[in-house]
Amino acid sequence: MKYIVSISPPDNLKRAHIYLCALLFTLLFSSVQAKQISHAHMEEILYHIQTYYVEEVPTSHIKQHNFNELFEQLDPYSKYLNEHELETLFSATNGRYTGIGIEVEEVENRIVIVDTLPGSPAEQAGIEGGDKLVAVNTHDVTNKSISEVSKLLREAKLSIIHITVEREEAHVTLALRRQEITLESVTSKLLKGDIGYISISSFNNHSYHDVARHINMLFAHSGLSLKGLVIDLRDNPGGTLNSAVAISDLFLQSGVIVTTKGRFFDANQKFYAVQGDILNGAPILVLINKQSASAAEILAGALQDNKRALILGQGSFGKGSVQSLIPIGNGTSALKLTTARYYTPSGQSIEGTGIKPDVEYSKNALSSLNKTAIMSNDKANKDLFTRLEKHWHAARQLVVKQQPTVN
Repeated sequence: MKYIVSISPPDNLKRAHIYLCALLFTLLFSSVQAKQISHAHMEEILYHIQTYYVEEVPTSHIKQHNFNELFEQLDPYSKYLNEHELETLFSATNGRYTGIGIEVEEVENRIVIVDTLPGSPAEQAGIEGGDKLVAVNTHDVTNKSISEVSKLLREAKLSIIHITVEREEAHVTLALRRQEITLESVTSKLLKGDIGYISISSFNNHSYHDVARHINMLFAHSGLSLKGLVIDLRDNPGGTLNSAVAISDLFLQSGVIVTTKGRFFDANQKFYAVQGDILNGAPILVLINKQSASAAEILAGALQDNKRALILGQGSFGKGSVQSLIPIGNGTSALKLTTARYYTPSGQSIEGTGIKPDVEYSKNALSSLNKTAIMSNDKANKDLFTRLEKHWHAARQLVVKQQPTVN
């Protein structure tokens, strides 16, 4: 086995990042034909499924002659990745991608642009949040799904892509050049009262260092003393397991972070925190919503069960499985296979149920605390501070209860 990763996003999250268009399309909607897989590779895939899949799959139940139906018998997260798909996954895991830089959401059967990445081709071309996609090059996409748009972007032969959007009942066509962009998965802001705010949009191989760097920046801006920290995991679809474990450990002095259980030896692991809390005991509030999934749920569950943070918002998505990448053949393709379930420190599986917040917010209440506005708008900062002010005492009490008693 090469390594274990917790792959995101879950297949039925409608919100998506088109700058990861190739990843979205190839991982969520690829349709590999059996004739593309050699007999030797097929035998290898079947062996790995029978040996490593999280649940035992009787050989008699495996449909060996229909490659697509083979994976339909498993779960939505197990896939075969060809060379292009595997390279795309590695790029995303390392925080790199080639694309145009728009975040979209399906609203009433239309694809609406939610945001653009700073410095991305989309931002430079003048695409705005609220724009509705009308066409990609000459293809009408008004009734297309995110997966279909992703396919169009991925298969575009020219480096220049013409995007037509609907804005205030007018159509605007813009030319964008695809380019390689480095993902910044962490942003931060110092709120009034020396309260730190960190938003984590995904968990890639750089997220741990980015979180530590942003916290040190917040310390510097506050005069080396944070009174509390808000960790915003809303709309975070997850990412790598190792990143979630490492970030959890930043805030924990001790205790279990997460446990994984599967059918083979290496799938059964228990991850513990080592001594050292980067916040020195400052209270933590964590924001989650129904789109917080996978690695985001690992972090929220670890801080909740270890009484280190108060969780606010809505119940999370509920993706409690771990995928492993297993090289196939000479390693240019791979099997992404569910090999384990993960459990929070209290021993709970969140598969299908998610993390239940300590304090529930309505969808409208959460929407009013827009992440983009918080980063750029003083009024949004004030609204966030006011909304959370009454919860700091409860979060602080969690930390106090965890302090050792001196006799």
